[in-house]
This record gives sequence, C-alpha cells and structure tokens, in this order.
Amino acid sequence: MKTQNKAGEEVNKGFEDLKAWQLARQLMIGCHELANRLPAIERHDLVSQIRRSSKSVMANIAEGYGRYHYLDSLRFFYYARGSLTETISHIITAHDLKYTNAEQHQALYDLGREAERTLNGYINFTWKQQQGRNHYGERYIADVTDHVLPPAEPPAA
Repeated sequence: MKTQNKAGEEVNKGFEDLKAWQLARQLMIGCHELANRLPAIERHDLVSQIRRSSKSVMANIAEGYGRYHYLDSLRFFYYARGSLTETISHIITAHDLKYTNAEQHQALYDLGREAERTLNGYINFTWKQQQGRNHYGERYIADVTDHVLPPAEPPAA
C-alpha cells in the first residue's frame, strides 16, 4: 500500500504496510464471509465472537505500531496474537460444527497460521530494534506514574 510523495517517490503509509496487518485484514474479511454463512442460531454466539476477534487482531497491530516504546508496542502485538489464536479457534469450531467444508476450513486456517508466523516475526523484529529504549529505558510507558507527595504535616496549633 505504498503511496507517492510530491517527487513521485514511494513512501510508506504506516501500519497498512505491515505484512502482519495485511494478513490479519485478509483473515478478518474471510471470517466475516464465514460469519455471513453461519446459521441464525449462531448469530449471537459464534458470529459475534469470530467477527470481534478477527477485527481485534488488526486493531491491536495498528495500535502497537502507533506506540513509541518497544515494550508498549509489544504489549499490543501480544494482544493481537491472543486475538489471532482466538480467531483460529473459532475457525476450528466452525469446522467441527460442520459449518465449513474441508476446503473452506483449510484456507482460513492456513491464512490464520500464516498471519501468526508473520506476527511472531514482527514481534521478534520489534524486540531486536528496541525503539524508544534510550529515551524511556526498560519500562512500559504506562508503568511510569506521577510521584506521590508525602502526607502534609498537620497545622501547628
């Protein structure tokens, strides 16, 4: 998803250029297509779960990409990985309940596993880069708290 600047040079758009996000997007689309084919009895159960978990993968990759400190980014990439494995589990469930044939199941399952491998690779890359470490140190930005003032002395009588 490269765009061009005024000089005609290709530039990155951002998280949309991440292969992990692109695969998560493909998986989300495939899961929504599956959800549209599920029986009405699954409307408030499997349909809702597979839609939400597949969207969560994309959203957490994007949010992690937007964080400055590598530990903060990794936290969201781990959330994405959890949502991804949840989505794969829902794909398996749909097949076990005979809502997908072997070919449909295998295609979505393989896409989920490819997204997982790619996300794991990006997690490893992020660990090695350690962006923001020199500025913020080894702590999550969210771990930094305001200093608490000591209790005030009682007024003199």
